[in-house]
Amino acid sequence: DVDAQALFDVQIKRIHEYKRQLLNLLQVVARYQAIVDQPQRHWTPRVVVMAGKAASAYRAAKLIVRLAHDVAHVVNHDPRVAGRLKLVFVPNYGVSLAERIIPAADLSEQISTAGTEASGTGNMKFALNGALTIGTWDGANIEMAQAMGEDQLFVFGLRAHEVAHLKAQGYRPRDFLARSPALQAVVAALQSGAFSDGDPTRYEPLLSPLLDHDPYMLLADFDAYVQAQARVDALYAKPRDWAACALRNIAAMGRFSSDRTVAEYLQHVWAPAAL
Repeated sequence: DVDAQALFDVQIKRIHEYKRQLLNLLQVVARYQAIVDQPQRHWTPRVVVMAGKAASAYRAAKLIVRLAHDVAHVVNHDPRVAGRLKLVFVPNYGVSLAERIIPAADLSEQISTAGTEASGTGNMKFALNGALTIGTWDGANIEMAQAMGEDQLFVFGLRAHEVAHLKAQGYRPRDFLARSPALQAVVAALQSGAFSDGDPTRYEPLLSPLLDHDPYMLLADFDAYVQAQARVDALYAKPRDWAACALRNIAAMGRFSSDRTVAEYLQHVWAPAAL
């Protein structure tokens, strides 16, 4: 069971390292640890919903799915966070399931590494249904921000040119780990087996590449992502302001409707071609 009044935080898409479902899970673990450490603090109740399929031969993606289930098992069975945090990985993701999840979402996770995402439409579907977007400056997030105003999204993280610059300089993910106590606590918990039935080796194939190479800059963006989630909590605590932002999102999405697209094609492509 889930609390229908909680913030529904949704990431549904193909499981891939560049889409950074792992970053989402690191943040969920950090949030879980923070709630346990600060039980007296007011926490916005949140249900994190994840879904997606991994290619059968894509080992890292399969391991990310397993980690989602393991984290969910720990979080959802800990009475210390009951009513404050829940993680659900929904199986058998497809179009029919998306039709049920998207209208229920409050927050849309569009957190791919800047410069890696094509201009997809999933984020537009969420926004059209009233969900606010937390995301990087990437793909169609940029077009949406230009249409509705960047302040109507929770934008975080490195921009594409900053990603390229950091890689050119020689990106050292452990430097970012050393500067982030919250991230250190998350990594230590995963390495200890706290989320893998006491097995410290289960997620080594994910953690070793993350700490030594991190090609998709999860560690570089982690703290900014956590801070953006805090901004989400702050706005959700003001229902009228949240609703106003959702309405502005919906209104601005008219630019991306199929009606406008077809009309422009008719005017600029099909009609001239018929002459």
